[in-house]
Amino acid sequence: MRMIFHFLYVMIICVCLSCSATVEKQQKINGVSYVASDSAISETMVEPLVALHANYAALMPFGFIRSLDHPEIKYNTERQWFGERKEGITQYAEMLRTRHIKIMLKPQIWVMRGEFTGNITMSNPVEWDLLQTSYSKFILDYARLAQEIDAEIFCIGTELRAFVEARPRFWMQLIEEVKSVYFGKVTYAANWNEYEHTPFWEALDYIGVDAYFPVDAQQSPTLSESKNGWQKHKFALEKLAIKINKPILFTEFGYRSIDFAGRAPWTTDRVDKHVNLEAQQILTQALFEEFWHEDWFAGGFLWKWYHQHPNSGGEKDNRFTPQNKPAEEIIRGFYKKFTL
Repeated sequence: MRMIFHFLYVMIICVCLSCSATVEKQQKINGVSYVASDSAISETMVEPLVALHANYAALMPFGFIRSLDHPEIKYNTERQWFGERKEGITQYAEMLRTRHIKIMLKPQIWVMRGEFTGNITMSNPVEWDLLQTSYSKFILDYARLAQEIDAEIFCIGTELRAFVEARPRFWMQLIEEVKSVYFGKVTYAANWNEYEHTPFWEALDYIGVDAYFPVDAQQSPTLSESKNGWQKHKFALEKLAIKINKPILFTEFGYRSIDFAGRAPWTTDRVDKHVNLEAQQILTQALFEEFWHEDWFAGGFLWKWYHQHPNSGGEKDNRFTPQNKPAEEIIRGFYKKFTL
């Protein structure tokens, strides 16, 4: 009898260790949002991503709307930086693949004077038709490019709440058209306060969320307070993932290295704000500890990463990039743990 109990005990321990090993080695999308440059990138510029244990990079060609009165999207022009044009995207993808880094192609809109894209709306049917026609051309051109470069993921839009709410049928049709020319995984990047109302998640492969959730209002957050601040958001994300039966993907995540970085993480103003490297580090660690082990969570794309790593970020920088800051080591540790 004692031998039987001993055998069962050993089997239970083995099963537990096996499950633990599975969790430890669970593959995640360990991505970066790769900022476009004015020139081609080299293999040397990719090496810091390899050292970070990143396995994905989001390439982000921009289209520009000069005025919402005439919402035609201009893109792939000679006036844009090399990395925002089709030839640049192709070269970046080829170079990243030499080091086995996969691609999400994520075309985005920029409205002149920096107006928030979530507020884009039209005042009459003629303007809506113009916007829809122009946006379809923009997205389908890049969907074809995504197929040509074998991008693993294609993102059909970023933070376009008002556009999505006003024209849901257009978006469903656009998804069908994208899938007719691109055969990889498809997502949409909903803003953190938009994703629960996005109507077409069932038609996509990932529930994409730009994860700038307010989680901590303190000047210098603590790890426990930051993790606690995630709980209501995490509950809602998991609930939706289970309901739709699609994994959550953080199409963007990150924090600035400033005081009060967790209070309104979407803040991008250029006002001189006090550098707080520890705040960025702690908030980054809290996010990883809350999400990267969850089965319903696919991973995410760090906002953001520059090609000239030695000259990027640093102890005096108060922007989003974690490069050459303590937060970079946090990211490296989790990316290494969750990459096969």
